[in-house]
Amino acid sequence: MIGSDSQWIGSSSLSWSEIERCARTLAGKVRDTDVVFDKIATVSRGGLIPARLLADQLDIKTILVDKYLIPEKTLFVDDIYDSGKTFRKIAFKTKSPSTFVYATLMARKGIRYPKQLVYARKTRGNEYIIFPWEKNERQKSHNTKDKKQTVSKPGNN
Repeated sequence: MIGSDSQWIGSSSLSWSEIERCARTLAGKVRDTDVVFDKIATVSRGGLIPARLLADQLDIKTILVDKYLIPEKTLFVDDIYDSGKTFRKIAFKTKSPSTFVYATLMARKGIRYPKQLVYARKTRGNEYIIFPWEKNERQKSHNTKDKKQTVSKPGNN
C-alpha cells in the first residue's frame, strides 16, 4: 500500500470473476517471459490466494510462503504492486536475480515499475483496491474505528 487510508481516493471492489480473469491474463504474461518456473513464492497476507490461482494456471505444484530465501526457478506472486515496499523486501531474497519475476494481479497506475514486474491490470488511479478475500477484514477495520469514535465518556450513562 502507498500509506494510510487518508491517501486513498475512493475504493474499488473486485469480483471473483474479475480476479479469475486477471489470473488468466497474468499467467499468459508470465508464460511470455520465457522463464520456466517450478515454484511460486508469496507473502501470506496479500499473495496467498493469487499465488494459488496462478499455480493452477501454470500447473505449478509448490507454493512457498513467507520464505527468507527464494530459490531459483521461483515466481514471486502478490495481489498488488503499490509503493514497491514488498518488491524491495523480496528482490534481495532471490537466488537468481537475472530470472526474478514479480507477478501481481494489479499495479498502481502512475508510478514507476521495476523491469521484473509483470501485472494483469492497472488501477484506475489512487483508489483503495478491495479484493474479495479481504472484504471482511476491511469491514472489521472500519467497525473498530467507528466503535472507538462512539465510545461514551465515563459518568454519562
